[in-house]
Amino acid sequence: MKFPQAHSLQQIATIIDCEFVGPADFPVTGMNEIHVVTPGDIVFVDHPKYYDKALNSAATVVLINKKVEAPEAKALLISDDPFRDFNKLTRYFKPFEKAPKSIADSAEIGEGTVIQPNAFVGNNVRIGKNCLIHANVSIYDNTVIGDNVTIHSGTVLGGDAFYYKNRPEGFDKLLSGGRVVIENNVDIGANCTIDKGVTGDTTIKEGTKLDNLIQVGHDTVIGKKCLIASQVGIAGAVVIEDEVTIWGQVGFRSGIVVKKGGVMMGQAGITKSTKENTVYTGNPAMEARAKLKELALLRQLPKLLQKLK
Repeated sequence: MKFPQAHSLQQIATIIDCEFVGPADFPVTGMNEIHVVTPGDIVFVDHPKYYDKALNSAATVVLINKKVEAPEAKALLISDDPFRDFNKLTRYFKPFEKAPKSIADSAEIGEGTVIQPNAFVGNNVRIGKNCLIHANVSIYDNTVIGDNVTIHSGTVLGGDAFYYKNRPEGFDKLLSGGRVVIENNVDIGANCTIDKGVTGDTTIKEGTKLDNLIQVGHDTVIGKKCLIASQVGIAGAVVIEDEVTIWGQVGFRSGIVVKKGGVMMGQAGITKSTKENTVYTGNPAMEARAKLKELALLRQLPKLLQKLK
């Protein structure tokens, strides 16, 4: 998430009321999670296990809960609770904005686009040309939709990330300030839920088709010309490359890469990154040929046991 304009390190420290290490006028241009940070961004870290990863990331400002030596050309924000203060920054730069009507005045709707009754289109949404948005679709603030997109009833674009910190008093939610971006010629079935990024974009690229009842987690990127069948669940920060086929009830763990041209057979559990142009089945998933060989060998077990008697 980039700020509307650059802020100084001192200005950011004032917003969250914390110490800083570095020049007061050190420029800060945005904030992001570690997997999408770019120079000028703030990243937060609150566990020693991840200190080195954050300090050596592309981020130039690290919001951290311990005084450490700042790497060259980087600055620090010292906080007793980086998670809380990252949320403060999200509230400051992306506050919730109440929508005064079902289609917000700030929404941009392209020529030839049809929005059926009872659909909701939030603030600063952009919808391209010749789209069809069916009844009871909810498109939350800042979503971007390209041309020739069809979205069926009951689908929600832009829900919050499922991201919580476990505290003694209960679960503390990490606020979401990102977007959903849908490119051209995408079809989305009924009752799908596509969560916005925490700070970046959840993206579905050109030509991809989604069936009904699909969950897409925060910051996930789905490539071009993918085909995804019903009841698929995709966790946050997954990258699915181009031309991947996913059959019904497949589940994906967070943070993995599904390589181009892969086929995920029904009910597969994808727990690690995959190979290009490879078919997977089973839970946990493995290459289909290997799985079939394994099953064939298992079928021989009764005969082998009988011979041992």
